[in-house]
Amino acid sequence: MKEFNSVLAPLFESPTIKPTFDYVHIILSLFLFGENTEGIGRYRLQKELQIGAGTVKSLFNKLKETINFIIVPSEGELNAGELQRRGHVLTKKGFEFLAKVKKKIPLLKKANLEYLKDIIIKQEYVNSYYCLVKKASTKISDGVEQRDAAIKVNGSGATCLVYDGVNLFFPTKTEFKDDEENTKINPKTLNYFKSEIEDAKVKIEKSDVIIIGSGDNYQKARLATLNAALTLF
Repeated sequence: MKEFNSVLAPLFESPTIKPTFDYVHIILSLFLFGENTEGIGRYRLQKELQIGAGTVKSLFNKLKETINFIIVPSEGELNAGELQRRGHVLTKKGFEFLAKVKKKIPLLKKANLEYLKDIIIKQEYVNSYYCLVKKASTKISDGVEQRDAAIKVNGSGATCLVYDGVNLFFPTKTEFKDDEENTKINPKTLNYFKSEIEDAKVKIEKSDVIIIGSGDNYQKARLATLNAALTLF
């Protein structure tokens, strides 16, 4: 995370009041800008990030003016009404930074709870997202830190799974071989994630971590997933 912090730190600098957004809001906003190449506006971003109007305005301004990550397409050629409808897009600098993030988190996607019955309790009350974090197994202990990070952004929690090159396991403080059958994920869930990851043109490798975050809406579930993932940077 140090290499990312050095780039993003100026966003938190203020001579008056410290911004109320966090790193997870910045990273998720970049994912969203990357997915919406036609442009995305403040009101849409406010809903997706689950933050207030003033906070999202501050984030927009800093992404644009402080680190030059977003811009309005052909800004000088459009009137105010057109600018508002068109929204902002990533600059080349923004795309390059997002590409670096995606080397660590190449996949962030809504989860199908049908395949997670053994993992997510009380499914009727939650929505879930999942992400793949590359080569992160050495930075995870028992998943408690990731769960707490998910709850910190108003998610319901997060579940972590570690890939050993063959199977997925719940993380544990003991060696996998000591309690393998109790920590191994069922084949149906394993095949679901493998299929999803392959469909996204991504490769799952030994020491990768899958994080499933949950929340009472999909926006909170996505934030929970990503904030949990950031603990492994």
